[in-house]
Amino acid sequence: MNEERITETALQDEVLRGQVMKTPDDVEEMLRLKACGWGLKRIARELGCSHHTVKAYIEAGGVKPFKPPVRAKKLDGLDDWVRERFIRHRGNADVVRQELLAEKGIAVSPRTMQRTLQPYRQALKAEALATVRFETPPGRQLQIDFGERLVDIAGAKVKAFMFVATLGHSRRVHVRAFRHEKQESWFTGLESAFTTFGGVPEIVLMDNARALIVRHDAVSRTVQFNDKLLAFAKHWGFGPRACAPYRARTKGKTERGVGYVKKNAIAGRSFPSWEAFEAHLAQWEREVANVRMHVSA
Repeated sequence: MNEERITETALQDEVLRGQVMKTPDDVEEMLRLKACGWGLKRIARELGCSHHTVKAYIEAGGVKPFKPPVRAKKLDGLDDWVRERFIRHRGNADVVRQELLAEKGIAVSPRTMQRTLQPYRQALKAEALATVRFETPPGRQLQIDFGERLVDIAGAKVKAFMFVATLGHSRRVHVRAFRHEKQESWFTGLESAFTTFGGVPEIVLMDNARALIVRHDAVSRTVQFNDKLLAFAKHWGFGPRACAPYRARTKGKTERGVGYVKKNAIAGRSFPSWEAFEAHLAQWEREVANVRMHVSA
């Protein structure tokens, strides 16, 4: 009796999982006989199977294909968050995994994170291949950025913040050193660049620095500039533009300029004073950086 019950239960499980124990013609016959008023056991005796099997097919309305159960995943509902962090960290899956644990309290294996990010990685690769060099006409665009570096001054390591402005057309650069990266440093650096270059461009392209940008939505690309920046821009007559969040290469000319300053103007050098450091940068800009071949500005 127990053996029969176990067998019938197994058959029912097989049927419910979509494993066809009877032919499609048999199943159609079950439904026809049931419509004629036959009971489950009578149909089972007629077709030589368990009444549990008949019941399962009738309740299902016929043969149903197997559908695997949908299991809840740890990252369900976090697609946008994961994608944004993946783009922000330029494809570094392990950093995304660490932030997921720190901010969301969700621990996943490196393999799980890699599988989750694979579609985004392919999109990121395609985007990189599709990137086209963007050129601007004379007077159109100035790109600005800050770079940070420890500088040997009077025998001590001092953190210096280098403001670097690069003309989009000619690639001429202007460098100023500051002890901080506050809003006043950005404004002073810009005014110094306008004076040095002898004019104001139509557009100044900048990063999403907190001193300048209140909010930049990565999806809609809407930008809210700082009120003081808008007043500064109106005074000088230029249009502020913010590069896309987490896509610093949209201002790649200045990104490269910052690296050039660090590696060429500062690396391996020491200075007796801050003033001597500033004087060196001015001389380097005049005699080295802007002596390179440039397109006419």
